[in-house]
Amino acid sequence: MAESNTVVIIGGGFSGLTAAVEAAEAEKDVVIIEKNPYLGGRVAQLNKYFWKLCPPNCGLEIQFKRIKNNARVKIYTLAEVQDIKGEEGNLDVAVKVNPRYVNEKCVACDACAQACPSYRDNTFNFGMDKTKAAYLPFNQAFPMQYVIDRNSCAPNCKACADACKYNAIDLGMKSETINIKAGAVIMAMGWNPYDASKIDNLSFGKVQNVITNMMMERLSAPNGPTQGKIVRPSDGKEVKNIAFVQCAGSRDENHLPFCSYICCLASLKQAMYVREQYPDSKARIFYIDLRTPGLYEHRFLKKAMDDPDITLTKGKVAGINEDPETKDVIVEVEDIFSGSKTEMKFDMVVLATGMEPTTKTSQTIKNVSYTSDGFVDIGAKKGIYPVGTLKNPVDVVRSAQDATSAVIKGIQSLRRI
Repeated sequence: MAESNTVVIIGGGFSGLTAAVEAAEAEKDVVIIEKNPYLGGRVAQLNKYFWKLCPPNCGLEIQFKRIKNNARVKIYTLAEVQDIKGEEGNLDVAVKVNPRYVNEKCVACDACAQACPSYRDNTFNFGMDKTKAAYLPFNQAFPMQYVIDRNSCAPNCKACADACKYNAIDLGMKSETINIKAGAVIMAMGWNPYDASKIDNLSFGKVQNVITNMMMERLSAPNGPTQGKIVRPSDGKEVKNIAFVQCAGSRDENHLPFCSYICCLASLKQAMYVREQYPDSKARIFYIDLRTPGLYEHRFLKKAMDDPDITLTKGKVAGINEDPETKDVIVEVEDIFSGSKTEMKFDMVVLATGMEPTTKTSQTIKNVSYTSDGFVDIGAKKGIYPVGTLKNPVDVVRSAQDATSAVIKGIQSLRRI
């Protein structure tokens, strides 16, 4: 039999959380390794799910509660796997745990943040606002525990520690390496938005009112940088005329050669955000092909098409520029059906950037194989099971389904002689 009854799950996003609760409720010991200071992954950054447009915190809260109430689950945040050795049923997992500088005594009272004199870019909001160097990642973070960004602290500053009456601040914390015996490992490290600054003609980082689809999610969220008010970065103007550019990096041999699956649906959803917030607004989506796989997703497309103020234009965007006086965004696009090239002006443009597996840029797990695009080969080593967007681009529901399947395989690894 397997030497360990433990399943190590690398990644605390929705697929990782699903795998964790399924394994723990099957009476297996579970260790979650998460590189961020919170669980929830990309889903925690979303405003709403398609197709019902309900907030993701509904699903996350259920998973968090199931984990919190299960003594079999152990969590390491700010942690990354360094190496995996051994064979199925008998794996040695080396993990580096970075210091949080806040211990389990934290009650999230906010005193440390109030006392802190230093600021940092808010990575949860993609740098669209700032937090104190002592901060809570977001208002419903799990664990509900502050973290200190020492790289942003003033030299020799101890204001946060002096302000904490619970002795929860430990500025002397050091990183440590721990070793975990596991019978199976589930890789659930998720995806990153493709770096839009690499796409020269779309001018991300050069034109101020060009943002990415994940930035749009945060801009639209009630706990985002503008408390859900959809305004453009340059001047806070309400966005009444918005464009969405599909396949920003996807289906392009110079960037991501594959379709990223969720982008069309994400833009349709975000067009609805704008239309709901500003009834007099207009949205235009520039696309190569509209792809909305699944029964309900097609109905979601029809809902958008039935709105006369959401326009779908088949054509590839050739370039994006800025009106220097108004900061409006000028889009040069080829309209396939009319056979003409035209320029249109918008308050803001959203780039539907593709999904890049985290393993494209970081392949710390050496004893599995990867495709040329960075995805984990489905025929990975026995006992190590990739899930969700590490295998191919998928949405949240399909990631969760795949995680459940991986848990079944993991349990088999624990039972296999």
